[in-house]
Amino acid sequence: MLLVGGVAKGAVGFALPMIAISGLGAFLPATTAVALLIAPTFLSNVWQALRDGIGPALATIRDYRLILVTLLPSIALSAQLLAILPDAAIFAILGASITLFSLTQLLGLRLPDPTGAHPAAPLAVGAVAGFFGGVSGVWGPPIMMYMIARNTLKAEQMRALGLVFVLGSVALTAAHVQSGVLNAQTAPLSVAGTIPVMIGMALGLALNRRMNQDVFRRATLVVLTLSGLNLLRRSLSL
Repeated sequence: MLLVGGVAKGAVGFALPMIAISGLGAFLPATTAVALLIAPTFLSNVWQALRDGIGPALATIRDYRLILVTLLPSIALSAQLLAILPDAAIFAILGASITLFSLTQLLGLRLPDPTGAHPAAPLAVGAVAGFFGGVSGVWGPPIMMYMIARNTLKAEQMRALGLVFVLGSVALTAAHVQSGVLNAQTAPLSVAGTIPVMIGMALGLALNRRMNQDVFRRATLVVLTLSGLNLLRRSLSL
């Protein structure tokens, strides 16, 4: 599953944790599965963010700075709501919204560019993504929805997702070192897990280079739809 998750990550820029956890969780304790993914997730995001070089990465940071301004504080603040909000409700709301958006896009409905509707839209996107990130650990899909609505070019979308996920990976790593999930026993497993993920990502990037913009967009929407359905499944199982 690490190899398959790596292929998806390289091809469309996300879905590694969703795919890998669904497989690893079948035969590993949840904490071990989460720990195993920490190093592969971080390194794959760094590769994705920097594969076009430092200059384009810095330019993307500037372009998405308004999202980042609200994303990280929102994650920190909403994490405090974990003890109050039921997980099932959070996953259901996020899963339903992602699935509805993706399916309507696949059926041909194009939404207007949100930045054209209001210049403060990126701030709202960052705050919404951060809210869901803090309470569920999932902050990528709302940003994906924003990028698709903007008709973001393939290379920029991949790079921006990598940068956003790198920041989240740093926070996640620090949190799990503190919690003890990433420790002397699980860290070597996590490092070993980078091998199949990196091989899979290399294969996925080769697929990505063969995709034109329309094929990439449709592939992204299909994976996003599966992500939304998976969140709905999780909400029903809680």
